[in-house]
Amino acid sequence: MSASLPRPRVGVWLIGARGSVATTVVAGCAAVTAGLHPPTGMVTETPPFTDTGLPPLSTLVFGGHDTVDCPLPKRAETLAAGGVLPAGLPSAVASELAAADREIRPGGPAPGDTRTPDDLITAFAADIEDFVRRHQLTRAVVVNVASTEPSPTDGTLPPSSLYAAAALRAGCPYVNFTPSTGLHHPALTDRATASGLPYAGRDGKTGQTLLRAALGPMFTQRALDVRAWSGTNLLGGGDGAALADPAAAAAKNAGKERVLADTLGATPEGEVHIDDVPALGDWKTAWDHIAFDGFLGTRMILQTIWQGCDSALAAPLVLDLARLTLRAHEAGLSGPLSDLGFYFKDPVGDGPSALAEQYTALTAFAARLREPQHGREEAR
Repeated sequence: MSASLPRPRVGVWLIGARGSVATTVVAGCAAVTAGLHPPTGMVTETPPFTDTGLPPLSTLVFGGHDTVDCPLPKRAETLAAGGVLPAGLPSAVASELAAADREIRPGGPAPGDTRTPDDLITAFAADIEDFVRRHQLTRAVVVNVASTEPSPTDGTLPPSSLYAAAALRAGCPYVNFTPSTGLHHPALTDRATASGLPYAGRDGKTGQTLLRAALGPMFTQRALDVRAWSGTNLLGGGDGAALADPAAAAAKNAGKERVLADTLGATPEGEVHIDDVPALGDWKTAWDHIAFDGFLGTRMILQTIWQGCDSALAAPLVLDLARLTLRAHEAGLSGPLSDLGFYFKDPVGDGPSALAEQYTALTAFAARLREPQHGREEAR
């Protein structure tokens, strides 16, 4: 393609498009594109990803589904008032926020909705297809950033799986940034395989589990015996409210515990507790208490405190994943993108759990994206 020609535009369709994470994604993309802020936290903007053909941030067009009606500009103002977004940013990128908000369609199922699951999938897929057609996009990726839902117990398709099925029907790759079921539902396994589309997930690794993925290998590599590892999370905002439901929290905690089991070679004593603290808003605090034995059985303790803003931690990763998955689709890759496990608590496919090994796999994936002729089989 000639350097003088504009790059084709691509779509990012967000499930939970008016939530804190989605709002930060849209505002952040606009801010970085305009040169108002550096791309801090975006791994795809570091040297290993140069010349991999990732779509530039300026070519991303946003839309999505949501069940709430608070406009993105208003949501952004609320986030700025809470210190999540920089003061003045909502007004600086007001046109971009408004443009994305015009592309948000009603989600569901809403209370009293009598449509069948297939009706809902068809309607959601039609929204995505219309978005791609009207904006003349070369492709689009569907990314779930909605609040965590309880795992289904009766075999029905929960909302996250309805959206995932709609992504497949619309011919779009899919990323599940939440612990919700999404494509993990057994009813969608054959559809995902038959679609020939790439997909990634699940549950973005932004705070406590990120730290665990780095510290777990440290203990193993230094031959230190971890006796117990306990954790507590204090969460506000929509995620805190959603995870107050024990069934939703169980899906979240499963990924946290799996990282320890995989990196330590055994599951230590201790549990993770999640407390809803509405006053924290979009901020979270995570404590870990690690009891371990050293030489001659000397008993020791490591304690960590992680305090962060969930949306600011998640948004750059969502932009990374959207760009990487769009590029994988362009390169003809299909199936689970296990090399993107660096971003997730519970990655699809086979891959390491230690953060350093996951980063090595990610950079190797970036190198393969420079050679698209390798095609589909390398993603399997």
